[in-house]
Amino acid sequence: MKIIRYSLNPNTLPWATDADSEVRHGDWAALPPGARLLPPCSPTKIVCVGRNYSEHAKEMGAEVPAEPTIFLKPPSSLIASGDAIVYPRLTQRLDYEGELGVVMGRRARKVKSADAGAYILGYTPVNDVTARDLQRKDGQWTRGKGFDTFCPVGPYIVPRDEINLNGLRVRTFVDGEMKQDAALAEMIFSVNDIIAHVSVFMTLEPGDLIATGTPSGVGPLQPGSQVRVEIGGIGVLENTVILEDQP
Repeated sequence: MKIIRYSLNPNTLPWATDADSEVRHGDWAALPPGARLLPPCSPTKIVCVGRNYSEHAKEMGAEVPAEPTIFLKPPSSLIASGDAIVYPRLTQRLDYEGELGVVMGRRARKVKSADAGAYILGYTPVNDVTARDLQRKDGQWTRGKGFDTFCPVGPYIVPRDEINLNGLRVRTFVDGEMKQDAALAEMIFSVNDIIAHVSVFMTLEPGDLIATGTPSGVGPLQPGSQVRVEIGGIGVLENTVILEDQP
């Protein structure tokens, strides 16, 4: 099964929660014609890991971290596969960051790494879109990572017990050209270790999304760019970049 959320109302916001009466759940294979695809999860928070691939840490001029570097993106940054990424007029440098997304299936608090897998619902591609100049200017990452449309995710969730992450790769393409390509095994901190680390200080709720970090090869997007994040066996996330309207 490939888990989806959708609405028959084309105006449903991408961050609509499961409490919204217009939000429906189903299987990718049975998506009704004309339905509005939504992000496949409804997180209370989006937990992200920075610099979780050693080559990416190097390209950013940073040391390899001794423990996971954690930051948050707001749920209002969510969009679905097929939605447009809006290039804000506040930034001069908009970057893609293809990543593995982990969706929680159970409440997790102070979970041991060895037990963390039992708390996972499944996996999905994520693009941690970043206004790089604002991230560097601010010194912390909330604004640079938090704009509306800066968290494309989906199109669906592959359940944990239906996929083995061993041997899988995350790849990002811009206008058909491959920009990122790395094995998930290259992550410095594993999925289970991330869940254990985060759940010590933050309760993870069902539906919460963890973006596990991006490999090297990050780079700029432009209005009109077509960006695609592929994880073999998990899915293909596709979005187009558009320029923000004039105020």
